[in-house]
Amino acid sequence: MLAFVAAPRTTPGAFRPLSPVVLGDAAAPPRERVFQGPARLGVRTKHLVKRLGPEDIAIIDHAGIDRVAGEDLVATGCRCVVNVAPSVSPRYSNQGPAILVAGGVHLIDMPGAPLFEVLDDGQPVTIRDGRLIRDGEVLWAGEVQDAETVGRQYEESRRRIGEALALFAENTISHIREERELLSGQIELPDFATKLRDRPALIVVRGVDHKRDLRTLRPYVRDERPVIVAVDGGADAALEEGWVPDLVVGDMDSASDAALHAARELVVHAYPDGRAPGRDRLDALGLQYKVVPAPATSEDVALLIAAEKGANLLVSVGLHYNLVEFLDKNRAGMSSTFLTRLRVGEILVDAKGVSRLYRPSPARGPVAALVLAAFATFVVVIATSSRLGQLLDLLWLKIQILLGLK
Repeated sequence: MLAFVAAPRTTPGAFRPLSPVVLGDAAAPPRERVFQGPARLGVRTKHLVKRLGPEDIAIIDHAGIDRVAGEDLVATGCRCVVNVAPSVSPRYSNQGPAILVAGGVHLIDMPGAPLFEVLDDGQPVTIRDGRLIRDGEVLWAGEVQDAETVGRQYEESRRRIGEALALFAENTISHIREERELLSGQIELPDFATKLRDRPALIVVRGVDHKRDLRTLRPYVRDERPVIVAVDGGADAALEEGWVPDLVVGDMDSASDAALHAARELVVHAYPDGRAPGRDRLDALGLQYKVVPAPATSEDVALLIAAEKGANLLVSVGLHYNLVEFLDKNRAGMSSTFLTRLRVGEILVDAKGVSRLYRPSPARGPVAALVLAAFATFVVVIATSSRLGQLLDLLWLKIQILLGLK
């Protein structure tokens, strides 16, 4: 059987013209890795992981896989990921590919492969090393990413990090003047049913280590009852902990329908000109919402809402803090974040800091159980000790005489 396969690429992102091969004639190479299962296609990785299972073969289009996406893909148990974009960014050392490889995922780069056009979601496919096969025919071949190839590309991108940093800083400075109203407090905010004044607020973003940080904050949330302000997909993260979001802020492209229905209030983040990408989805779901136009990221808007409405402490989970985290999200600059952090900095604390400083109060359940056990022991001792029983009878008689009951 004849098929056409792209020859191994010579430079990152480039393939040679297709050349015919005969399937089944040549012996399989040693240690060939073979995976079979339904193809699951997802242009946006954060949406795909919600329906991805261990038996699936993920087909993604994610240039420069970020850390959160890598962790989410590993968490699904999926064993094979095919990326039609370069997994390692040429600009900086993104951590997603290394996380996938370390997690035992078979990662293949096939930049430019038309898999989204020729495959249907759920269609059975076979992966043999770097080749994708459907019905016995090789559709495309790419480059398997292992620890060696990822490490080599990391070294190349690390040498270019200075260029990325310089461009990032220039964009940040150029936009600060345009977004100075974030610092001056000129953002118009509607009234909310949720009361934040003199209360702590927990800002939940789907970011680095957000699941671990939420687990460490369970005692804090139990004792302090902060207002839960979730940023888009952070609403699902809060629900997974059993916390209903009081406010969900964002363009509503990552939160599930269940999270949006469960939230007490919804705030659509709009562009300064009034365009609001999340409006259509909420209208289709029949949900009420309020709109906040601002030249900032959704997580910045969430911080500003909580601060401007009087929260006395902002505890953050998953917020972006360093250059790599911003580049992971394809941000060209951080002007809005810089200005927002200047404005709310005195009341903003990271979840890791809270977990180290906060001393939780004892849970009521164990204390009640201890008191009940002590009381039960006391009753048993009285019931089995005649002398102690006589002493208590005498004491009770004396109390009755003093009270004039006898």
